[in-house]
Amino acid sequence: MIRGSRIIAVARKEAIHILRDSRSLYLALGIPALLLVLFGYALSLDVDNIPLAVRDLDRTPESRELIDRLTSSGYFRLVLYTQSYSEIVKAIDKRDVTLGIVIPKDFADKLRKGGATSVQALVDGSDPTRGGIAIGYFEVIVGIFREDLLVRELQRQSITKLEVPLEPRIRILYNPELRSRINIIPGLIAIIMMVIAALLTSLTVVREWETGTMEQLISTPVKPQELILGKLVPYFALGFIDLAVVYLMSQYVFDVPFRGNLLLMFLLSGLFLAGALSLGLLVSAVAETQLFATQFALLGTMLPSFLLSGFVFPISNMPHAVQLFTYLVPARYFVTILRGIYLKGVGIEALAFQVVMLALFAFFAALMASRAIGKRLR
Repeated sequence: MIRGSRIIAVARKEAIHILRDSRSLYLALGIPALLLVLFGYALSLDVDNIPLAVRDLDRTPESRELIDRLTSSGYFRLVLYTQSYSEIVKAIDKRDVTLGIVIPKDFADKLRKGGATSVQALVDGSDPTRGGIAIGYFEVIVGIFREDLLVRELQRQSITKLEVPLEPRIRILYNPELRSRINIIPGLIAIIMMVIAALLTSLTVVREWETGTMEQLISTPVKPQELILGKLVPYFALGFIDLAVVYLMSQYVFDVPFRGNLLLMFLLSGLFLAGALSLGLLVSAVAETQLFATQFALLGTMLPSFLLSGFVFPISNMPHAVQLFTYLVPARYFVTILRGIYLKGVGIEALAFQVVMLALFAFFAALMASRAIGKRLR
């Protein structure tokens, strides 16, 4: 029978150890804030201020208007204006330029005569994501420029009424400005909590063996379940402190809107924390040294959480076999939960599948940790 007094005693012992180890305590409280600042400011998926090179052989009002539209859009930044084709290629080779355009000599003349003309675009394909987005921006701006020229020509021919057969009307929900930071920060909270929780508890059991205090615990009537619960309690409280710090920073430092229920977020975060902390205890129970436990906890939590949770890379773009493997990554469900609560304000009914998967993760992680610790105590 599990006794609360034993759990409290183990929790008190672990809390005293945490408070005495000031360096670990500072790291536990400081690393989440540090990671949030580093990733929040350094990691951005917004593509703007694309360096642009121009070779204008026409030098007419029409060619200058096209260049002005590109530079005034906010997506392109003119860094090179030259009459040499080779200079554009050299600038792309040096990564000083992502997009280079060449406007032909008869550009305006053909436009005035109603003929077809073209503008050459040289794109740095070594970064396919940035290059592809640059092409998309360029095609849209050139398309709008072409439509405006057509309207002017029709007006010159005294055709004042022009009906557009199809006009898209786009309404962007939840993130109207399409700022990547608003999408990144909630997902980043999941990554930080996973890494910190597993890292905090990955040293608890193996440290007891290395310092020789585990023998004292074995001589007591403490059961494996009581040992796990007692060790989880102080780290659980520390994890909630980290979560509160990260939440406040996301609100008041990064200005990420919070549209959901705060209590629901903390409750579901507690479920995720329970699983992550139990996973750290499992690592600590099977590891032989603290160094191995730390390395295994980092590799086993940070890499899968960062790469396979949908935090940065969409899961739908991954190979099918990898997509199936992502169902084993608990951060996948927590990222979805945080983004749903943070950005969309959805309730638990929209997150039922993710909640069930997190509950299963917490249950099996705690069960496996209990069995692993039980074997070592025998």
